[in-house]
Amino acid sequence: MTTGTIDGQKAVGNATPHNTKGDLFSSFDVEDFEIPSGRDELWRFIALRRIRGLHNGTFAEVVEQDIQVDVPAEATDSVNAETLAPGDARLGRAGAPVDRVAAQAWTAMPSAQYVGFSSNSVTTEPVTVTVTGRGEGVTSFGATVIELAAGAEATVALNYRGSGTHADNIEIVIGDNARLTLIVDADWDDDAVHLSGHTASLGRDSVLRHNVSTFGGQIVRIVPRVKFTAPGGDAELLGVYFADDGQYIENRLLVDHAVPNCRSNVMYKGALQADPTSDKPEARTCWVGDVLIRSNALGTDTYEVNRNLVLTEGARADTIPNLEIETGEISGAGHAATVGRFDNDHVFYLMARGIPEDEARRLIIHGFFSEVINRIPVESIREELERRITAELESVHV
Repeated sequence: MTTGTIDGQKAVGNATPHNTKGDLFSSFDVEDFEIPSGRDELWRFIALRRIRGLHNGTFAEVVEQDIQVDVPAEATDSVNAETLAPGDARLGRAGAPVDRVAAQAWTAMPSAQYVGFSSNSVTTEPVTVTVTGRGEGVTSFGATVIELAAGAEATVALNYRGSGTHADNIEIVIGDNARLTLIVDADWDDDAVHLSGHTASLGRDSVLRHNVSTFGGQIVRIVPRVKFTAPGGDAELLGVYFADDGQYIENRLLVDHAVPNCRSNVMYKGALQADPTSDKPEARTCWVGDVLIRSNALGTDTYEVNRNLVLTEGARADTIPNLEIETGEISGAGHAATVGRFDNDHVFYLMARGIPEDEARRLIIHGFFSEVINRIPVESIREELERRITAELESVHV
C-alpha cells in the first residue's frame, strides 16, 4: 500500500479509507494507483469500459496533444506562452492527481503548455487556449499550467474541439491579490472521450472564477479541486451542461477550505434529453460537489447548489452534494441539489398569455440556464452558449 503526505498532512494509501475528501492519496506516477473498478467511489458512476483504456493502460498509441495559444496583441509583453518538457519545475506546484487517469496523463504526456501572466499586469481580452482532438486510433495526453503572478488580472478561454480520446491536467496557480477568470468550453464532437483533472492553488486575497460548459462529447468527466493557501481567497465555480442521448457528463468537485476567512460559491445547472425513438434511450449526468471546511478554517463562507432538468424519458441525473465541517466558527455554509421536470404551473402561466406550449417550455429552459450563463464576463461566449441551448432544444420535443 502506498502512503504519502499532502501539504504536510498525512495522505492514506490509494483505494483505502481516508479521513476527509481533502486527504485523498495523490501522486504524479500512474504506477502508484491501482486499476480502478466500478465499485470504487471515484468511478462508480462512469462506465469504465467506455473510456477506451484510459484507466488501465490499454489505450491506443500516445501522441502529442494538439494545442494552440492565442495571445491578444495588447498582451504580448505581459503573457508568456511556451511548451514545457515533462519534469519542468513549473509543473506540479498546485498539487498531484488524485485518480489514476489524471496520473496517467502526467506520466505519459510528451509535453505540457505553460501560460503565465506577469505581476500586476491586466489582460482585458481573453487569452484563448484551444485543444483539438487527434481523431481515431490514437490517444493524446497533456497538461496546461495557467499562472498569475501577484496582482495580475486575466481571462483565459480554454476550448476543446474535434474528435478523439484525450486526458489532461489543468494546473492553476494564482498569486497573492491576483484574479483569474477561466472559461472552459468542452464542445467536442459526439464521439470524443475526455477526462480532465483541474487543480487550483489560490494565494492571499486572490480570486478565481472557474466556468465550465459541457455540451459535446460521448463521455466528458471534469474534476476541479480548489485549495486555499492563505486567507482572503475567493473562488466561484460555475457550470452548465446539456446531455443528449448516448452522452455521459460528469462533474466532480472539491473545494478545500484549509485556512481562515475564505469564500466559495458553487453553482452548476444541467439538462438532459434522451432520444425516445431509439431502442435504449439514455442520457446520463453525474455531479458530485464536495466542500471541506477544516478545523482551522475560521470565518469560512461557502454555498453550493446543483439543479437538473430532465426533459425526456430515458434520462438520468445523479447529484451528490457533500458538506464536511470541522469547525462551527464560520460565516455560513450550505448546499442544495434538485432533479426534476418542468414546473407545469410556469408553462400554464405563459400559455395563458398567448405563448405556444413548445415555445413556453423553451423559454423556461433558457431562463433556467441564464442564472449561470449571465455571470460569464465575455459577451461572445454568453451568446454562443445561448445559441447552443437553442440548437439542443430544437432537436427534441420537450
